This record gives sequence, structure tokens and C-alpha cells, in this order.
Amino acid sequence: MSRTYKATGIILKCMPLGEADKLVTILTRELGLIRAVAPGARKQNSQLGGRSGLFVVNDLLLAKGRSLDKITQAQTLESYPGLSKTLGKLAASQYLAEVVLCHALSEQPQEELYELLNEHLRRLEGLPYTSDRQALLLSADPNSEASSVLAHLSHGVFHLLALAGIAPQVRVCCVTQDLLQPDFSDPDWRVGFSVDAGGTVSLAAKALEGERLKRSVLVGQGEPQVRGNDSLDVPTTPPPRVNMKLDAIELTLLQQLAAAELPQLTAILPEPITNLLHPESINEAWVKVERVLREYVQYHYGRTIRSATLVDALSIPDF
Repeated sequence: MSRTYKATGIILKCMPLGEADKLVTILTRELGLIRAVAPGARKQNSQLGGRSGLFVVNDLLLAKGRSLDKITQAQTLESYPGLSKTLGKLAASQYLAEVVLCHALSEQPQEELYELLNEHLRRLEGLPYTSDRQALLLSADPNSEASSVLAHLSHGVFHLLALAGIAPQVRVCCVTQDLLQPDFSDPDWRVGFSVDAGGTVSLAAKALEGERLKRSVLVGQGEPQVRGNDSLDVPTTPPPRVNMKLDAIELTLLQQLAAAELPQLTAILPEPITNLLHPESINEAWVKVERVLREYVQYHYGRTIRSATLVDALSIPDF
């Protein structure tokens, strides 16, 4: 039986090992996640030096080892050098890699996940070069295509969640299953987002569930039992906890993340809104959307997204 095998993969994580080696975690098309040693990769002039860097895509030849496999040959196919030009792009790329590491499988083909990650890294790399903080924010024109790193990061995270089968429900209420339509005419209109319920929650429905729960408690304490239809659907569990409240713009942006491409704002927001909208409002909305998705990811995977700390440092201050 051969002790060597081939795989095509992208390096998601690397760390020093011993005096001159690297330990790399690779997402491969054929075998999912693998951890392997890049021998001598930290030596000057090593052939594996640049080929074992973060987000480098290689055709690999690996040799099986007792505990860790070794990379014996690597031919670079793609490297995304533009991701390291700003901290914003680099932080967003590492963020996506962390989400991938949360649910990627080992010893199983992961072709869809591999292609999806590469596609979103290409999109991030292709964004215009800006300063670190500007890299996370939109252009000065709120009617232009959404081109911020933060918008593309949110888009990528949502697609990864969808591929894993755990994308949040954003178009209907998780309690009533009624369609949620953003109301731009009311500046105080809000919808809730509940991490444990799995997505958006109508605040009116949540309040109704709370009232029904209060009635059920009163019934249990000896109050006269309510007759009629209201007594037939008294809940036995409390209404879902709302983690954040979203306004009409924030909900609209969240609802567009399932699309294959980020649409232009003029295509998803009413014309009077886009004409009056300040760029900073869109920036703040994308910050809110990213943080909603972050809480959702961390809840479902039970891990903290460490790269998010840098994203926070470069973006708009906390709400």
C-alpha cells in the first residue's frame, strides 16, 4: 500500500514546529481537513517557505507519518497576495477561515466548501485598495454597489452557514412563520433577532407569546381558566430571547445575504431612502449585521471568533 497521496488544498492555519518546520492545517478538496508538517519551511530559501503560507492553494504530494503526515512536494496554484495589503482584508479572511474550521470535516471530500471559501477570498482580494479602516467601510456613495470588506465578510459567513445547513431564518418570524417586510415609513420599526430561536422574530409576536405565558402562569396559580381559542395554545415555554433589534435597513441587508452576489443598494432600498441615506448609516448597518451573524456562529459552534477582535478595532465603535 502506497504511503504517499495527492491532494489539492488551501492553507487555513500555520504555526512554527520545532526549529525550522511548520505545522499547517489545510482544507483539501479530496480529504477535507488535514494537518501536516512542512519540513524546513522556515529555513531561508526553502522551497516550501512561500508555499506553506496562509491562504496559499497548492497541489500537494504528502507522505503518511505515524502521527502527522509530511508535505514532500507542493506546486502553488493561487496565493491571494492582495489579502495582506490591508489589515481589514486580512482580518476578514482569517475570520472566514475560522468559520470554515468550525465545521469542515476530515477524511471526507469537501469540494463545495473548498470552492466557496476560495470564491469569497477572491472577492475580498478584488476589492479596491484602501486604508485599514476604510477597507471595512463602504464608499462615500450610498447608492454604489456594496463594496466594503465588512459587507463581503457578512456575505461569506452567511454562505458558509447556508452550506452547513444552519443559516439563520431571516425572511419570516421564527415564532409565527409570518413573512417579515421591513417598514421604511416608520423610523421606530424594529424586528428582533434571536440566536437560540434561529433567526428573526417579530417583536409583536414575541410580546403576544409573553402575554400568553403570563396567562398560563396565572392559570397554574389558581386563576379562572381562560375558555375559548386562547386557552388552546397556551405556551409551555417562554418566548425566545431577543439578542439584538434590527431596523428596516439592517433587516433588508441581512435578507440579501442569501443571494449569490451582493446587490446594489438602489435595487433593494426604496429610492427616497437611498437618496437621503448617509454613508455612515450603511456602515453602521453592516457592522450590526456582522455582529448578529457572529453571535449566531459562536452560539452554534461553541467557539469564539478570535479574528473578530481585529475587525472590531478597525470598524465602527460598539453599539
